Amino acid sequence: MPHPPIIVPNIGKGEELKLYQTSLACYDIAQEIATKEPETIIIVTPHGPMFSDAISISDGEDISGDFRRFQCFDIKVDVKLDMEFNEVLLKLSQDEQVPVVSVDRELLRAYGRPFELDHGTLVPLYFVNKYYQNYKLVHITYAPLSDRMLYKFGMLLQQVAQNLNRKSILIASGDLSHKLSTSGPYAYSPYGEQFDRQFLAKLSSSQPLDIFELDCEMIEEAAECGLRSTKILMGALDGKEIKGEVLAYQSPFGVGYGVVKFNEVGVGTKALKYIGRREQGMTEVLPKGSNPYVRLARKCLEDYFTQTKTMIAKEELPEIMVAHRHGVFVSLKKDGQLRGCIGTIFPTTDCVASEIIRNAIAAATEDPRFIPVRFEELKQIQISVDVLMTPTSASIEELDPKRYGVIVSKGMRKGVLLPNLEGVESVDDQLAIVCQKAGINPDGDFDIEKFEVIRYKEGER
Repeated sequence: MPHPPIIVPNIGKGEELKLYQTSLACYDIAQEIATKEPETIIIVTPHGPMFSDAISISDGEDISGDFRRFQCFDIKVDVKLDMEFNEVLLKLSQDEQVPVVSVDRELLRAYGRPFELDHGTLVPLYFVNKYYQNYKLVHITYAPLSDRMLYKFGMLLQQVAQNLNRKSILIASGDLSHKLSTSGPYAYSPYGEQFDRQFLAKLSSSQPLDIFELDCEMIEEAAECGLRSTKILMGALDGKEIKGEVLAYQSPFGVGYGVVKFNEVGVGTKALKYIGRREQGMTEVLPKGSNPYVRLARKCLEDYFTQTKTMIAKEELPEIMVAHRHGVFVSLKKDGQLRGCIGTIFPTTDCVASEIIRNAIAAATEDPRFIPVRFEELKQIQISVDVLMTPTSASIEELDPKRYGVIVSKGMRKGVLLPNLEGVESVDDQLAIVCQKAGINPDGDFDIEKFEVIRYKEGER
């Protein structure tokens, strides 16, 4: 279920009519929940007290929340928390080494945060409470953990409900891309529409677990907040064959709102062993098997964190890395998610090796989109190095997004996009994305250059 506060009539004041189909779907879900009379409703939200390294569970006898942040003062939700469910879940998570933290009023007071329901929980409960209130709540805020850990935590939710013989409903709260139009809360990106379309298509297919294979760059660029909630939901349905039914999808305000119901249609596969295989490959440290480009990037990062300077003799490197000058992009990924990326279109140092060293450290410590990488994370990070060939002027007809990267420029504005990116299937896609990055009107005049890239990844010689 999505959680746009504007869908609540007291807040929308007429604007909620633009989400009429979404509202109807949410009411339908709420009515169906009422017919099932669950003892416990579990909500996984992105907007509660979030920690970087542990899933948080609100713990106490009760919890409340309201919409005063949205200038609505006449709706309040008070609900009892399912303390028994929480206790068993916390113990089981500890036994299974899933990082979970119990969050209560005292703990949040130390962080200067109130103990309350967030809007990611309040909006779904607004609909549910219209028809049913005889339940206790399990209030969970996900963390940016690995896919495997999120899925495993979902499995624990299923196990606790079974152990307690608790009739339970799980709601994965989350909105889809926030970059669907120039009028949205974030800058427009073509990746937004691609993410929403692929995400909903996979959930409504016979293979909903394919959401774990969505392209990481597309996810990063889409600016969504519902994927991790859904990954936990998938874990809670482990061992069941399910079919997703998209009840509604709308995006009138530049944000995607999807309502999806899952129906059990048979016995399915226990899938944990298949989740995170891509991540496991990324967490391996490959000092011997990797090529010299990514080996240099990793070595300089290790030296940076342990010695504060890079202790690498150029005599130890292949001649091609010290005899030529090229622009270089260094990308860091953790658990399949981008963790840092810094690059240069044109060389700024004396050779490719120096360019790698400079940009690897910058990617780990200076990318403004992320907090700096910690030394303890290095073993969990996969490094790739892109060496850019010299750009040449090009016409639109000469572009090929699979083969060539592209540079667009107009006056002082310039944008660059690497080639062969998943989800970028056409020249139009490529130009739309790179112009958006540069702040250039894609329908106007601008200069185009193309370039080829030699890409090196860990695990490849």
